[in-house]
Amino acid sequence: MHHPRSDSPVLVGIESLDNVQQLVRTAGDLADLGAGAVRLVTVAVKESDSPFRVFSDETIVREFADSSHELLDRVTTPEGVDIERDVLVARSAAKGLLAAVKETDPAALVVGWRAHERRTDAVFGTTVDALVERAPCDLYVERVGHEANGVDSVLFPVAGGPHVDTAARAAVAIAARNDARVLVFSVGTASDTATFVAEGRKALADVDGPEVPVETKVRESDDVTDAVVDEAAAHDVVVMGATRKGSLRRKLVGSVPRRVVERTDRTVILARNGDVVGGPLHGLGRLLRR
Repeated sequence: MHHPRSDSPVLVGIESLDNVQQLVRTAGDLADLGAGAVRLVTVAVKESDSPFRVFSDETIVREFADSSHELLDRVTTPEGVDIERDVLVARSAAKGLLAAVKETDPAALVVGWRAHERRTDAVFGTTVDALVERAPCDLYVERVGHEANGVDSVLFPVAGGPHVDTAARAAVAIAARNDARVLVFSVGTASDTATFVAEGRKALADVDGPEVPVETKVRESDDVTDAVVDEAAAHDVVVMGATRKGSLRRKLVGSVPRRVVERTDRTVILARNGDVVGGPLHGLGRLLRR
């Protein structure tokens, strides 16, 4: 099980000012369970054909840093959570964020995912796909552009696997901050769902944070997407972890989150455990594209 460092900040990869508040809110909830610090990371991409190529890295950082006040003025963090900003120069956004992770050893990394048509071999886009496969920390990919207007209930679909604990941490963090409940939800046969629900409840109970109301629900269905979408209508936020159990592994890592996003207006967050990087699930990005 991955134990994120409680004395480290939660990093937020910022690509657009339009969605910074949504990601900071989630990161702030997570940070409230630990050190209470959020660090915004902006990557100035310096490709060979970039207009930045004629400037030194120090000049680029200085120019981007001048807009820090504007960015920080746009965001509101939960009470008791500090916020900082870093600017890095790299050949790509993914390389910059990976460098920030290596330097900071964060409790987690939060990034945005905008659902729209992409090339067929990219699930979340090249930047997020690279982070899913290579970032050696807990990672939360949040669909941006659809933000809950208040949270009364968090849907926590479970199907086993190493990512349940990571997803549980986000579910507890969001529920605790909003005085909301968490519904542990599983789809499949009776024997499987009983095991998955028990694992989900334990993962929630093991989170080092405030106790939140927890309920459970199971549904027998051959269509995981339909079941999750139907249930999501009764909740404000959906926090999903990947799974390693049979065919559901591919469904919950790749196709189910995408199809759920296409069919719901709820906030959707996909959680990935930092321990999968370099371990038995290394190559998750390739699995996502199958």
